[in-house]
Amino acid sequence: MSRLAHKVAIITGAAQGIGFATAKKFAAEGAQVVLVDMNEASLQAAQQLMQQAGFTCDVAVANVTERAQVDALVAKVKNDYGRIDVLVNNAGITRDARLINMTEAQFDQVISVNLKAVFTCAQAVAEVMLAQGSGVILNASSVVGLYGNFGQTNYAASKYGVIGFTTTWARELGPKGIRVNAVCPGFIQTPILDSIPEKVLDSMQAQCWQRRLGQPEEVANVYAFLASDEASYINGVALEVSGGLSI
Repeated sequence: MSRLAHKVAIITGAAQGIGFATAKKFAAEGAQVVLVDMNEASLQAAQQLMQQAGFTCDVAVANVTERAQVDALVAKVKNDYGRIDVLVNNAGITRDARLINMTEAQFDQVISVNLKAVFTCAQAVAEVMLAQGSGVILNASSVVGLYGNFGQTNYAASKYGVIGFTTTWARELGPKGIRVNAVCPGFIQTPILDSIPEKVLDSMQAQCWQRRLGQPEEVANVYAFLASDEASYINGVALEVSGGLSI
């Protein structure tokens, strides 16, 4: 039997990159997946790609920074399927600048999407998971949340904060049957890197002992494991998926 059979999973930021790869992996493992994103056109394109690959899925256009939209999304999924087994808090953005140049708007935008929305989505699904006595919440952190990064004051703060969420919620919800873990990807080949010069990409690869960028599927595989019953004794961890970047 597939490791996620009969599980209902909500994945935010699922129209592309790691989010889409995770949705595809979860579907392949038997889960009923709900892809969430702000961009309706990208979401529809993602749904078509899922269908072409032989998978069924639901899609939902929602801004995860808007509490009313999150509540409506969670209520609909609960109404449609009767339960919510997994939340993957994947949605995230970057607005990079050095400390002395970063605007308040750049700081606030990243904190809103990468940190506050993680809180909002987790709080909304936690009510459902507590009622059913089980569930898994998976949060997207980053190696930047572990070690910081030049020009990413806002991003580092948000991803460090996500790790704090994860350990706190694991303590609060673990005794109630809900596991909470974080994944900390390194340099992954996603559209977010499209604007980065080739010289910089080469430098990024050189920092990794495997001398290459990671693939979205390699992060998706980790999410699938953590979402499954195979990871039933893993709670409150921040798992680095970086090809040995920190060695």
